[in-house]
Amino acid sequence: MISIREVAKLAGVSPSTVSRVINNTANVDEEKKKRVLKVIEETDFKPNQVARSLFKKSSSIIGLILPNTNNPFFTEIIKYIEDEAYKQNYKILISYSDNNPKKEKENLDMLISMNADGIILLTSNENIKNEIKNISIPVVIIDRSLNDDNDLTQIVCDHYKGAKLATKHLVECGCKNIVNMKGPMEFSSARLRYKGYVDICQEMNLDIKTIDCDYDYESGIKSTKELLEKYPEVDGIVASNDIVAIAAYKVLDNKGIDVPEEIMIIGFDNISFASVFTPEITTIEQPMEKMGRKAVNSIVDFKKNNSTGESHIFDVKLIQRQTTFLKEDI
Repeated sequence: MISIREVAKLAGVSPSTVSRVINNTANVDEEKKKRVLKVIEETDFKPNQVARSLFKKSSSIIGLILPNTNNPFFTEIIKYIEDEAYKQNYKILISYSDNNPKKEKENLDMLISMNADGIILLTSNENIKNEIKNISIPVVIIDRSLNDDNDLTQIVCDHYKGAKLATKHLVECGCKNIVNMKGPMEFSSARLRYKGYVDICQEMNLDIKTIDCDYDYESGIKSTKELLEKYPEVDGIVASNDIVAIAAYKVLDNKGIDVPEEIMIIGFDNISFASVFTPEITTIEQPMEKMGRKAVNSIVDFKKNNSTGESHIFDVKLIQRQTTFLKEDI
């Protein structure tokens, strides 16, 4: 592979001139610039990206740390993050923490050592807050928040409002025995959704009925079976997310229970699969595209203004489909 010194020799200029042309860091005589660019084109010269990142203190990389790939919400929001990053001339480097604080810290350290321009982090690790505050590059928390810490830039949806909309919708559909498939309480999203469910139940004088459930399909299957044993009178289910709502439907269908005639189901997120699954899943829509693009632009803004901006809570909305129906629809 040709080196920068060889390019300089062929173009009849100094290596520093070649560097200035590549990095656009200073004005270069037009005639010299044309010679350098001509040699680069003819030799297919590729600058050493690691060396460039050390020189410019920028790698044009945004790191994205996610818990896992079990939740389709993650894979869908990645699409919007990557697309916006590409538009802004950045590349995305994805790593996974498996909800392991040690692995999460190692991923942060790796991205910092690579001169990443910023990090988008989906975490539930409260202890990571002090670590993030000591990092010199911008870190944006997405989807979950860390105890309403105003010192961090956090991009989330209104989980509390979403759960209230979901529970109220089932009440309006005539459900009186509504079970909340409660997500992991170490996650801010799950805590807020649970609170929204509880507040509507108390407002409507309904019994609070819950079953613990993670955010994945296998947990949805297991928890739905437990739910039916514990609450045989159930007529409405607020699932922890869409993939759990789909799992719940599978269990009910295998038992010959009609959805939505006997039991109604509502999910959360509005992943793509919720609209193509049969029956189509009624759900609460998170604005994944807006959230993903906002996270990227917060980092871009930091590079321009040395500030990531304020945290943002995006609104949610109810998407009614085939797993619920209002009485007037009969």
